[in-house]
Amino acid sequence: MMNAASEFVLVVLNPNSQGRGRGRGRGRGRGRGRGRGSNSAFPKPFAKFPSLTSQICGASLHRFADTVSDSKHTTLLLENYHLHDSLRTLLAKLESQDSNPLHLLAEYGDWSKDHFWAVIRFLKNASRFTEILQVFDMWKDVEKSRISEFNYNKIIGLLSEVGMLEDALSALQEMEVQGLKPSLDTYNPIIHGLSRKGKFSDALRLFNEMKESGLEPDSETYDGLIGAYGKFQMYDQMGECVKKMELNGCSPDHITCNILIQEYARGALLHKMEKLYKKMLSKRMHLQSSTLVAMLEAYTTFGIVQKMEKFYTKVLKSKTCLEDDFIRKLAEVYIKNYMFSRLEDLALDLCSAFGDSDLVWCLRLLSYACLLSKKGMDIVVREMRDAKVNWNVTVANIIMLAYVKMKDFRHLRILLSQLPIYRVRPDIVTIGILFDANRIGFDGSGALETWRRMGYLYRVVEMETDSLVLTAFGKGHFLKSCEEVYSSLQPEDRERKTWTYSDLIALLSKHTGNIVCMEPR
Repeated sequence: MMNAASEFVLVVLNPNSQGRGRGRGRGRGRGRGRGRGSNSAFPKPFAKFPSLTSQICGASLHRFADTVSDSKHTTLLLENYHLHDSLRTLLAKLESQDSNPLHLLAEYGDWSKDHFWAVIRFLKNASRFTEILQVFDMWKDVEKSRISEFNYNKIIGLLSEVGMLEDALSALQEMEVQGLKPSLDTYNPIIHGLSRKGKFSDALRLFNEMKESGLEPDSETYDGLIGAYGKFQMYDQMGECVKKMELNGCSPDHITCNILIQEYARGALLHKMEKLYKKMLSKRMHLQSSTLVAMLEAYTTFGIVQKMEKFYTKVLKSKTCLEDDFIRKLAEVYIKNYMFSRLEDLALDLCSAFGDSDLVWCLRLLSYACLLSKKGMDIVVREMRDAKVNWNVTVANIIMLAYVKMKDFRHLRILLSQLPIYRVRPDIVTIGILFDANRIGFDGSGALETWRRMGYLYRVVEMETDSLVLTAFGKGHFLKSCEEVYSSLQPEDRERKTWTYSDLIALLSKHTGNIVCMEPR
């Protein structure tokens, strides 16, 4: 016997049930009865409002729908939870020592699609590439429907990406044995993988095999070859590949042109690079940010300042982050051309685009230090203090080098005494600044004695100063002497001990007399 709730569920779920039919019949009768008098027993004012029964049914229907929706959502969450939990368990077993995915597959009996590809990703990330094809072969043999073009293409693409080209070719052959027809998505990854390895004869053999099978190469096929030719600096072959591409009716698109410009830039073929760049602009083709960076690197390498600055602005507008080492190359161009004020502009542009950093402060200080502007350096130092930026040895050494250049020994002595306050420990460049200043009349024995008492001189020799500082100010007499004396030692003498600053100073004292007076007691 059904209760009221059960009966209501039956009404809702079964549109052909008696209850649902009565409900619909009342509705139709009420709609037509105004003219015909079928429902004239109901006063007209009440006809404006839904009946109590329909209100109750409507509310119950909404509650039931919410219940069904919540139930489905809960079921989905539970399924996802169990899926993720089982995946975690499987991956934990794979991570254990001496785990064998083939044994695990045999233990489980089978894996779902999600489990299988999770295992493949794990093997890829763990660099266990040799096991990928073995696991795929065993997994597809469990269920023959898995022998599909999609699965083979995915495996072949992955194997080609990680350089397992023999396995990729083996999978291609097996695919054909299984009666599956390879597509461009099958051939392209292998051709590109072979090309990246420099195996161009094998790549072209497969290229021709693909054409004989009735598949015409697309722009992606040619793009991989062009990029590989550029990688190995085979620029003649790269040009021939472009011509072949055009003869086969496959016009170079914006991706092809971006690849070409990047390879021309890396190969210092500036004329070809600029010609193609203008062509792309005239056709309003999309320029990738990596292409702009490649052109910027080319102009930086050759020190072409005007064009370097033009493309640096374009790169900044594209919001492309540049590596610190490349920023240093830009700064070196300015330093070599004595354009010291541009270092400040470079730093401010970087700060505006990506925020401040140690390199930004280094560039700003170098700009004024190279100009020997104490006022400018003081402004930057105040801004650092306001921004609560901690000093490092690069900051201290830049300022002290400027003081030495200006022979401002009073401020040099003050700064040396403040290094412990700034929590800056001297490195080999700081030691060199002190001894070079001593050569031109500064008495640095007090600072050296302080460092000895604090144990700084018994630390292992290291250079923590930014390389741009030496580019701007040079190595100095002390560092050059260190290099000469150290290189004159026998290899076994250089390597048999860990060199400290004290050892280095003692070594120099034996070869030159001008630092004996500062040698620590």
